[in-house]
Amino acid sequence: MTTQMLKTSGADLAYDVHGPLTAGGRPPLVMIGQPMDARGFGALVSHFPERTVITYDPRGIGRSTRRDGRVDHAPQVHAADVHAVIEALGAGPVEMFASSGGAVTALALVAAYPDDVTTLVAHEPPLIPVIPDARAAERARAGVRDAYEEKGWGAGMAAFIAMTSWRGEFTDDYFARPAPDPAAFGMPTEDDGSRDDPLLSDRSWAVSSYRPDVDALVAAPTRVVIAVGEESGDLFTGRASVAVAGLLGQRATVFPSHHGGFLDGEFGYAGQPEAFARKLREVLEDAG
Repeated sequence: MTTQMLKTSGADLAYDVHGPLTAGGRPPLVMIGQPMDARGFGALVSHFPERTVITYDPRGIGRSTRRDGRVDHAPQVHAADVHAVIEALGAGPVEMFASSGGAVTALALVAAYPDDVTTLVAHEPPLIPVIPDARAAERARAGVRDAYEEKGWGAGMAAFIAMTSWRGEFTDDYFARPAPDPAAFGMPTEDDGSRDDPLLSDRSWAVSSYRPDVDALVAAPTRVVIAVGEESGDLFTGRASVAVAGLLGQRATVFPSHHGGFLDGEFGYAGQPEAFARKLREVLEDAG
């Protein structure tokens, strides 16, 4: 693996190249997340030794610093960054696996730069506007932000877990529940005073509020596959994935495990990385 630093007008972007660019006789496989950085793809990368895999840290996260004076995470800005990385590689168009907020970035990328990606596997994009209970989901999201602002990281993360583990639409029953206890999730109850977490603050609201450009996605030469974890079912990210797939005239492709199904316990959220990688390989090879 080699690490490169790409300087753009607004950020210094760190990206990693695993293997030579011509490995396996296929285009590079780019893996992106948000707000997760390249570290989260270690297990998945290990299951593609025959491929050139590119991972990167989004601007303002991990090793990538920003110089644009902003703290928000707009998908269009991150899409332009990924486009710049692909151009720097000089080996495009690429194949892409994108997870969570990274899947939102990838949908914005294909809409704006349709010749960059041959096949996109967009895994569980957390898009509020596409679900029928969007207003209630926005209220639930605001509750996470409020808990974080009022009591710190532990309270915010407990509220986030409560939101993302709720099954079905966000009803009055959801909002009537007492605030979750951080200690019940093994989270700290003390407040360290920080309020800059991209997941718990409103800095990433542009990600979950993004409306995919369906017309541009359908018109693009890119094969877009919307993926959903078999355990996600009627969770928010699962419901959003099924809805996006429907907008594109397809059914979501089911992958093993959950929202972090490719993880191997790096963040205490182990999935089934071997089975996940096997499914991803099958989907990519189906493209011919």
